[in-house]
Amino acid sequence: MNLLWITSPDLAPLDRQITSVLTGFDVKWALSGQEGLSMLPRHSFDAAVVSGPLTDYPPEGMLEEIARLDSRPAILIRNREGSVAEAVRCVKLGATQYFGPDVLTFEQEGLAILHALEAAVSLQSLRYPKRPGAAEEPWRRFLVGNSKAMRNVAQTIRLVGTRRCTVLVTGETGTGKELAARAIHMASSRSGGPLIAVNCSAIPENLLEAELFGHVKGAFTGATGVRTGRFEESHKGTLFLDEIADLPYGMQTKLLRVLQEKEIQRLGSGESIKVDFRLIAACNVNLDDKIKEGKFREDLFYRLNIFPIEMPPLRERREDIPLLVQHFLAKICTAEGISMKEVSPETMERLSLHPWPGNVRQLENAVEMGVALSGDRDTLYPADFRLPSPVQWRPVALEVPVPQVAVPETGLDFERVVGQFEKSLLDQALHHTNGNKKQAAEILRLKRTTFTAKLKSLEAVAG
Repeated sequence: MNLLWITSPDLAPLDRQITSVLTGFDVKWALSGQEGLSMLPRHSFDAAVVSGPLTDYPPEGMLEEIARLDSRPAILIRNREGSVAEAVRCVKLGATQYFGPDVLTFEQEGLAILHALEAAVSLQSLRYPKRPGAAEEPWRRFLVGNSKAMRNVAQTIRLVGTRRCTVLVTGETGTGKELAARAIHMASSRSGGPLIAVNCSAIPENLLEAELFGHVKGAFTGATGVRTGRFEESHKGTLFLDEIADLPYGMQTKLLRVLQEKEIQRLGSGESIKVDFRLIAACNVNLDDKIKEGKFREDLFYRLNIFPIEMPPLRERREDIPLLVQHFLAKICTAEGISMKEVSPETMERLSLHPWPGNVRQLENAVEMGVALSGDRDTLYPADFRLPSPVQWRPVALEVPVPQVAVPETGLDFERVVGQFEKSLLDQALHHTNGNKKQAAEILRLKRTTFTAKLKSLEAVAG
């Protein structure tokens, strides 16, 4: 994201130390208020920090001038000589946040500004959505987060978006697989066409075929007219099949034929209809296991898995939690028609450490409940989220006793001993999950790929 930092020459050296922690922002510098005002219209800045005092403009004056510009970046004011009265005036003039005099280290202040910037950009994008064709890719708004995991997802979508190939999105429940599908659709040349979403597990098996293929009058009891199916509705657009693992086996065969032939027949009709759609499928289970159980066609899996994307669980992108919380706060407060609320620092820390087994969806539900329980208060506290006490949500690793190994005077093979301990943990996890590697990886807080690689490596050493 692009950030303009407006300061004065004498304050710039100190400000550069603060901006060193602003990961995810490309910082450009203006060494006076006038220079900053001249740069804002020429660039697409997501946010601007006015760091003062400036010699040519007071903070209120900068805000008044910026309000006259067409561009609407999020504005943060940082005034080392500020006051509470000035802070109130600046917020009324449109400042997203105001930082006054404070006794903080450069790193602490930088992190505080980083979190404020992320929240401000998220809120500003809801108030003033960017037009298609702006510097920021419009599909990126579906993916909230600047963690490495989410940057990797964004880069993958950027690569596959312009292609025609089928995409398989995997990940735990609540990780945002449908949002990823919407981002892929928006990033494609089909973005002007429809995006049709179907949850394969939500439709009874006896109705699913009619839902997907449509039907003609008299095709079955109760078919009193012609019905267009989801395949036809997604013509020149994208069809998103969620929970694809729950698609009945017979329907898997028919879906495979549609993907191969690009044509369908409505129920009760012998007429073939050409359909042009891109398929995005999603599931929260391991399809390899489904194939071994004989519940999923292997040839269909290969057709779906042309370009796989795995959505990371929230526990692997904890640094995104503050930004997600601010995003949901803005979304919920806007929908409810109430003033924007904030989260206390202690609450944000608790939220960032919570395990969130339901992932982003659970976090959003928690924020919505927190807003409701906060009543007329502007600030949300831990009690509004009903989180467990810190003792209950400490990382598991802190509660596990370290194994005691006696080192003989003659020495021992360190790598071998550590390898045996790792192998013991992996074997126990597999025993608890009846050999399911995905579940075994989850209870050890490992990615499945990491779990499998460790298992193969240790087995090779033992062999």
